[in-house]
Amino acid sequence: MRRGSWQLWAAVTAVVVAGYLLIPGAGVLDGWLVTGYKTLVGCLAGVALVTGAIRRRPPAMAAWLLFGFGITANALGALVSDVYTKGFGGGNYPNIADGFWLMLYPGLFFGVAVLIRARGTARDWASTVDAMTVATGLGLLSWVFLMVPVRSDNTLTTVGQVIVLAYPVGDLMVLAMLLHLVLSGGVRNSSFWLVCSSMALFLAGDGAWATLSQLGVALPETPTRLLDMLFLLAYALFAFAAWQPSVVALGRPGEIKPPRLTLLQLTLLTAATMIAPAILALQVSRHHVTNGMAIAIGSVALFLLVVTRMAQLVRQVERQARQLRELARSDALTGLPNRRAWFDELPGALARAARDGTPLTVAMLDLDHFKAFNDELGHQAGDRLLKGAASAWAAELRIVDMLARYGGEEFILLLPSAGADLATDVLARLRAATPAGQSFSAGLAVWDGTESAEELIERADRALYAAKANGRHRTECATDRVLSEPVRTEHLA
Repeated sequence: MRRGSWQLWAAVTAVVVAGYLLIPGAGVLDGWLVTGYKTLVGCLAGVALVTGAIRRRPPAMAAWLLFGFGITANALGALVSDVYTKGFGGGNYPNIADGFWLMLYPGLFFGVAVLIRARGTARDWASTVDAMTVATGLGLLSWVFLMVPVRSDNTLTTVGQVIVLAYPVGDLMVLAMLLHLVLSGGVRNSSFWLVCSSMALFLAGDGAWATLSQLGVALPETPTRLLDMLFLLAYALFAFAAWQPSVVALGRPGEIKPPRLTLLQLTLLTAATMIAPAILALQVSRHHVTNGMAIAIGSVALFLLVVTRMAQLVRQVERQARQLRELARSDALTGLPNRRAWFDELPGALARAARDGTPLTVAMLDLDHFKAFNDELGHQAGDRLLKGAASAWAAELRIVDMLARYGGEEFILLLPSAGADLATDVLARLRAATPAGQSFSAGLAVWDGTESAEELIERADRALYAAKANGRHRTECATDRVLSEPVRTEHLA
């Protein structure tokens, strides 16, 4: 949506919502104008939402159809209520209109569920636990102060109680889905924040109405209109979100965030877990604990959710620790074990060779004229040569062999159960597999069964220098005996 279109939409929305205050109320057509205005705004928003979604064709199309259904049905509730009560003389509350008002909850709940699934964050268990924790804490608060009084209201039939209780239950379900959407990963663009803002306005309006109803507060007309404007603005924001170009990206898969805790999340979880003891403390201070079982169940549920969240964090720390250990033991460029990992493996290999009486050979490899290759073709080509050589060489080795990057263009090879002849054959295969027509020099040393690891590597290193001094592109043994004649090839300058 272009900037001019955005400004026009915002201006029209502001005028329409603010204009609600100017509609004549009681005494003029007995409030039908007010009801008609609210219904018209809500239905137009629902139609605009669906139209925008059809035009933009977002990936999670079903979500927007559900949103449009819920909003349109909710907007029709006011008209149905007036027709039922004023036209047919039906009861004020609850009545058939509640069926329309309540449709908002499944529309939002399942719409967000479809959106979350499309974004690939349905398995973001950390966000799920966080959302359930906050919803459980607020659910306990709602149970004690909103639901229990409804259950004790003898003026309502059983069906009436179920209908009235459906509102706070629906709010909690929508709140849980909204928290999951906000806390999980995925794209966060203008359409995302408009959807979240609209749902937050719906929840705020419902919470205000429920609290006022429970307290028995009858608001004058102007405050009532202001409260209604929350819902009108929520309708408009949802329609606005569907017309945003960013609505297409909103339903695309996103990256799941690791189960970390931000300051905001920690604050929310702390506040949620403190609700149960706060209610208990309030009732104890009044010397009358009336919701002991509910508080106990809520406390247990919150405790289990917190333990689950801590377990997720511990597992994440363990995974990160393993990753760090792996990174510390692998070469970033080639993916081979690094020098440290190779040195960690060598003592164990020597111990096994001594125990089993088998030979063990260490070979050091150095790509010939690598500096000249780098200078002529560039460092990126040099990096590609190192990665290609590492991959090609590793494919020629046995499972028990261990090739590591020693540093720069030097590699070191551990060959268990291999004597000088087998080691020479292995190095010949590696030389043939070297990419880009390049070659390498190698020095190998067969363990004598008594020398230290440092002495063994030192002998292999001396043999490597001998191979380089004798013309490169050859293998030398630590005994200074040439084990394979150098191949006469054209070398890079």
